[in-house]
Amino acid sequence: MFVVCRSKSLRFICSGTRRALQVRHSSTFTVRKPSKHAPREVPTPLVFCSASHWDLGKRNNIPEFVSMLAEKGHTCIEVDFGPPSEGEKPSSSQNIMDSLSEELKVNLRLSGSPFPPVIFARGFASLVAQTYISSHPAQGLFLISPPLSNASLFPSVLPIPLREFDYELKFPVAVMARPAEMAQLRKYSRLGQDEFVDLIELDNLEGHDAFLEIEQWLDILGI
Repeated sequence: MFVVCRSKSLRFICSGTRRALQVRHSSTFTVRKPSKHAPREVPTPLVFCSASHWDLGKRNNIPEFVSMLAEKGHTCIEVDFGPPSEGEKPSSSQNIMDSLSEELKVNLRLSGSPFPPVIFARGFASLVAQTYISSHPAQGLFLISPPLSNASLFPSVLPIPLREFDYELKFPVAVMARPAEMAQLRKYSRLGQDEFVDLIELDNLEGHDAFLEIEQWLDILGI
């Protein structure tokens, strides 16, 4: 059983004297409940973030992982981050991240789960996931082929440079990438150089072996 919603929210965020207008985005949000035939029901939700608009229209087979995990008893939440709504223009790259992160927060609250999630994200969605966990609780973060750095997305994707993330790693973090990508991540990425980040190399990031790696990592987390 699953529910699909299309989110177009407009919100104001206040921090001290700063008041930032959040741009509306056309994103989709899907909640997949555990299969009634699952051997157990896991309380911790798994959130799978993609960004088909920003990643040249690719969903990267995330739904296949979602279906398999739902069969095993996980509540799986899919979010596909969309572009700004027609007529909306973000003032900065940080505004894009803050807006999409706020959208994720609101949708997670509406999902009804009281537990902090484990977040999976691929490509551009990795930036939104890291923006979210910089100021919200999570039980884990699993990134698939994240950008080498925020700077690498300017000007091809982001309108202006986005400062690099500096959040503390207070929860389990994993990065999965192909061998050539991982070599670059080890050389240039903060996460690729952190000894506390689990680095997983696979030639096929969308097949059965990738699913087994995800399942094993969740087992290590006790989820």
